[in-house]
Amino acid sequence: MQLDFKETCVEVLKAISPIVLVILLVEITLIGISLESLARFLAGSLMVALGFVFFLSGVKIGLLPMGEAIGSELPKSASLLLIIGIAFVFGFFATVAEPDVQVLSSMIDIASNGEIGRVMLLGTIGIGVGFFVAMAMIRIVLGVPIAYLLAAGYIAVITLAVWIPPTYLAISFDAGGVTTGPLTVPFILALGLGVSSVLGGRSRLSDGFGLIGLASIGPILGVMVMGVVVA
Repeated sequence: MQLDFKETCVEVLKAISPIVLVILLVEITLIGISLESLARFLAGSLMVALGFVFFLSGVKIGLLPMGEAIGSELPKSASLLLIIGIAFVFGFFATVAEPDVQVLSSMIDIASNGEIGRVMLLGTIGIGVGFFVAMAMIRIVLGVPIAYLLAAGYIAVITLAVWIPPTYLAISFDAGGVTTGPLTVPFILALGLGVSSVLGGRSRLSDGFGLIGLASIGPILGVMVMGVVVA
């Protein structure tokens, strides 16, 4: 466990250090930052790094093993409806708790002066992800080729893009991007790997992956449908 924690620290430092150095270089050479602002920036960067270290450690210690354990138990129930329901619930709540989704919904609420409400957008994105996570579980259990689901999803996206207002079109694709964050991705992948691991004669690589690509279609379609209904 100590070795994993050290490796996580090194990974976070490698990821954060370049952007911190670039910002420092720009602020010192071009902006002329004050000592107080510099100290606040360095303190904030340290807190971000520590937050990432503890978050990623928690994901590795608890979230990934638990997600895979749940996924491996679901097929044993022999109930497709139960698998669909649990996958939807996990997809929904993992997305609503995603920091990137929270930031996007808050910014859109501010930019639209409350016209596109934060709660409504969060719910729409969460339902979209939950629905496609459930579809992904069905794909794994029934052995449906992922190309079929991806093709159907993006045909629907292209079709709806013609009818919705430009504002909702832009928001929909941003919503699809922010769902692939550090909270949603590990759990959905672990859930898929768990389900595929207990199905005989199946490949964990071909069945357990591709879920994030499917899940990201959900928010795009959800916001598009919301745009059609609201507008």
